[in-house]
Amino acid sequence: MDIQIIIVSFIVLILSIVIHEISHGSMANQLGDNTAKNQGRLSLNPLKHIDPVGTIMLPLFLFFISSPILIGWAKPVPVNFNNLTDKKWGELKVSLAGPGANLAIALVCGLLIRFLAPIFPESLILILSLAVIYNILLALFNLIPIPPLDGSHILLSFVKDYKIQDFLYRFGFFILIFVLFFTPILDFLYYLTLNLSNFITGGIIL
Repeated sequence: MDIQIIIVSFIVLILSIVIHEISHGSMANQLGDNTAKNQGRLSLNPLKHIDPVGTIMLPLFLFFISSPILIGWAKPVPVNFNNLTDKKWGELKVSLAGPGANLAIALVCGLLIRFLAPIFPESLILILSLAVIYNILLALFNLIPIPPLDGSHILLSFVKDYKIQDFLYRFGFFILIFVLFFTPILDFLYYLTLNLSNFITGGIIL
């Protein structure tokens, strides 16, 4: 793979992850919890969001093993759910904000490609294509209902069984590692991501 494409891919991936986390903090701030804002986490500065494992080591590892996809996560923004004004659905709204932002970015970039590709330079089409793919992938990945991913908070917004909560939080990271590296989940996410990307862009994906 061309070194320039690799660099652009990592930049697009990291920015997409950062926007994902900012969206969580922004939604929490709108709902009454300003913890993330007070700690300076509502910032586009990647240095404020880098998680050594999820932002650097995991994407690099996936790249070096020639994984079909690159995924990762940032340092989660701090949210005090007790401060949220919406006590019933506040946690659900905050959890959905990150994947929702990624899907919105993918949709906008995909529609730009679909309708304006003839007037865009090839380099811009490449960047927009990567943005579509990575943002759909991040949204789908984070909806997996295993801690520390958003899907676990979404699941637990409906399932109030403390035994299930305790099990997921205690063993979630190990379950996630198993799911990612010892099951065909990554291949399925890759397949679903490409199909959704092609649907949004009308098949104009590099």
